[in-house]
Amino acid sequence: MRMNEELWLVVAIAAVWAVLAAVYALVPSLGMPGYVRVWGGGAVLFLGLAGVLVAVSRKVRRG
Repeated sequence: MRMNEELWLVVAIAAVWAVLAAVYALVPSLGMPGYVRVWGGGAVLFLGLAGVLVAVSRKVRRG
């Protein structure tokens, strides 16, 4: 798997986690307010990982 594919995969995972955090935050019938922090934190973690992948990708391209 190339670096670009890994980056998009991580961004997609972060988007899924962000959507799940929003669902838990906005749908009161689920009754899981604590999970907003869990899924939101996961989304932030994966976005950070995507940032690291971008930095590594740029460094590799420069040689």
